[in-house]
Amino acid sequence: MKPLAETLRPQTLSQYIGQQHLVGEGGILRTAIENNTLHSMILWGPPGVGKTTLALLIARLTSAQFYMLSAINSGVKDIREIIDKAKDSEEKSILFIDEIHRFSKSQQDSLLGAVEQGIVTLIGATTENPSFEVIAPLLSRCQVYVLKPLEVTDLNLILESAKNYLEEKLKSFIEIQETEALFRVSGGDARKLLNAIELVVQFTKPESGKIVITNDMVMKCIQKNLALYDKKGENHYDIISAFIKSMRGSDPNAAVYWLARMLEAGEDPLFIARRMIILASEDIGNANPNALLLANNCFQAVHQIGMPEARIILSQTAIYLASSPKSNASYNAIDEAIAWVRKTGDLPVPLHLRNAPTKLMKELDYGKNYKYAHSFEDNFADLEFLPQSISGKKFYEPQNNARENEIRNYLKKCWGKYNY
Repeated sequence: MKPLAETLRPQTLSQYIGQQHLVGEGGILRTAIENNTLHSMILWGPPGVGKTTLALLIARLTSAQFYMLSAINSGVKDIREIIDKAKDSEEKSILFIDEIHRFSKSQQDSLLGAVEQGIVTLIGATTENPSFEVIAPLLSRCQVYVLKPLEVTDLNLILESAKNYLEEKLKSFIEIQETEALFRVSGGDARKLLNAIELVVQFTKPESGKIVITNDMVMKCIQKNLALYDKKGENHYDIISAFIKSMRGSDPNAAVYWLARMLEAGEDPLFIARRMIILASEDIGNANPNALLLANNCFQAVHQIGMPEARIILSQTAIYLASSPKSNASYNAIDEAIAWVRKTGDLPVPLHLRNAPTKLMKELDYGKNYKYAHSFEDNFADLEFLPQSISGKKFYEPQNNARENEIRNYLKKCWGKYNY
């Protein structure tokens, strides 16, 4: 028997729930489908928001031949077989690759010729940022579409559809008194939501021809029948969140525990290493500049060594980051600077800071009165480096730790006007 999520998969755009910015009236993908103007694309979004369903709909509504591969268990040979079939077909061919971020560089390279020549229209689905996970030549041949998390209104529509179907199938009335637990265990994943309500209804005996669903009933049923860690679902994001927050909170024991949870569940070790690089800069920064160096070396080492030995490298780095002094001053500085850029616009570069490669530019005073720092005592020249209208604005505020206190003293000596 087909799972409920498969049974209720939409067959038309009007049945498709969510992503109205793409498939609603005037949406770019709706327009492409209606005009039968297919193009290769990457669908980027969290699990269960309709990436696979959207790919199937595109193929169905454009009468294209549909081929589907999962990057987890497919390789170059499988890709070539599909490309050969597409060459021999007179129909348009869509190749859908789920979790395309798991394809190696060579596997992604094998797609380039067929995509560029239009032999296949590639639709790749990924939960990871394609800028990091998809090779540049392939990414340049695809349009990236961001799929948003489903809203509560979307989940309610999905739940209502499931309720109506199950009522007709079971010939029993279903009353959903509370939805919070269903939404919580699904984590915004439509597939998990449908699996959850199907499971609850399956293990609940009707009373007087009626099935009543409450939060308590849902949690009891789900905890008995579902694994506590779903690598594609809500717990994936909960556990990486706990891992990051443990390191940010300077608890190496908790960090190692959550690391072990992810490794035992089969999480991609490079995903973990990449998140530690971000933390090293966002949460430690100049309080300990070596943290970023170690985190980056960790990523390279994990890539070279692989599992199971990579677990030791990940553990060493997680413990180091958790035990390191913390500062988010760099994070705050760039965010405030970006906010000011957006507020003040493109302020002119002061003339003395401009490059003057031509005689005309020199005559226009480009570079005039610039002071070369190394020509002055302590390699410092008192000079204005900001646009005049925001002169004296301070973005970087060193925090109270040994390394940044040294930085503060140096900046105070140089720039007393900034009140360091």
